Amino acid sequence: MTRPPLNRRLAEFGTTIFAEMSALAAETGAINLGQGFPDTDGPEEIREAAVRALRDGRGNQYPPGPGVPELRAAIADHQRERYGLEYDPDAEVLVTAGATEAIAAALLALVEPGDEVIALEPYYDSYAACVAMAGGTRVPVTLRPREGSYVLDPDELRAAVTDRTRLILLNTPHNPTGTVLTRAELTAVAELAVERDLLVVTDEVYEHLVFDGAEHVPIASLPGMRERTVTISSAGKTFSFTGWKVGWITASPELTSAVRSAKQFLTYVSAGPFQYAVAEALRLPDAYFDALRADLAAKRDLLGEGLAQAGFEVYRPSGTYFVTTDIRPLGATDGFAFCRSLPERAGVVAIPNAVFYDHRDEGAPFVRFAFCKKTEVLEEAVSRLKRLA
Repeated sequence: MTRPPLNRRLAEFGTTIFAEMSALAAETGAINLGQGFPDTDGPEEIREAAVRALRDGRGNQYPPGPGVPELRAAIADHQRERYGLEYDPDAEVLVTAGATEAIAAALLALVEPGDEVIALEPYYDSYAACVAMAGGTRVPVTLRPREGSYVLDPDELRAAVTDRTRLILLNTPHNPTGTVLTRAELTAVAELAVERDLLVVTDEVYEHLVFDGAEHVPIASLPGMRERTVTISSAGKTFSFTGWKVGWITASPELTSAVRSAKQFLTYVSAGPFQYAVAEALRLPDAYFDALRADLAAKRDLLGEGLAQAGFEVYRPSGTYFVTTDIRPLGATDGFAFCRSLPERAGVVAIPNAVFYDHRDEGAPFVRFAFCKKTEVLEEAVSRLKRLA
């Protein structure tokens, strides 16, 4: 062959670190706290709703391209009741194959080759790949640890905007740091977007997983932002059915139509019966969401305290499934080497945060652990990690 099979846009993206570390967990029998998926299913009544849809023949054939009407209505109701955001379920809601497809479709639709896309690093690894597939240029703006959490520097964000900037790609609550952007931080982003006429694509899949009184503020709810924001969320993280891959966007008719134009040539449609079940899930009472947050907060504290006792510096997350740690107190500086040796040393798998950075040195000493596991699994992981102390 005169040239490599993989095109240049994707050449920098090999096998993901998640695949590597999961294989290492299987090989060594280590507890896998690397990937962010629960080890228990979500509500029984929602699983039964999917079974009922299958048996009733709802969604077994191609569902409507934008998503089944019941789910689109439930999404619109959710946005109105939770955040006061009004969306037309027929023109401003689009169901996708998880949030990952929503991100890909949004960037493929909205970014021209040569456009710059600002992303807050560390960022979920699919962001970089999707920007590359769209032909865009990613411009990282780094969240940095300060006083126990990660913060956005609005001056650094402003300095990153050029005449070629097309959009800002946000994620809050933020994976992998667990930070929840404050209203003040989001207001600074919104004011900049309005001033420079930028679009915002915002990944809010952890919207219900916020702790300690933290407030999730959809940036679309801020002045001047509804018409320029594509808001993305999904059912996987909120209802613990990550394998169903049911996500969605809400946006103005013009932006929704643009994203749908790209999405229809990706999966076209997916998860027909599960869409009916997720429509029911979005209408669960507040008690469900309160119990979910309380359970995850307790698991966060269990793992975080255990990591601190093992010698890590722990950044206490305000949201998500993840806790970021600094390995330098353990005498280590290379997160890759540390994570590759951790299964043998302590029987636990984690993820090096450097994979989420363009500026690898910024993320080198940080390692991410997932706490969305059974309590007994976390207790065993904590016991094993104490070998490091």
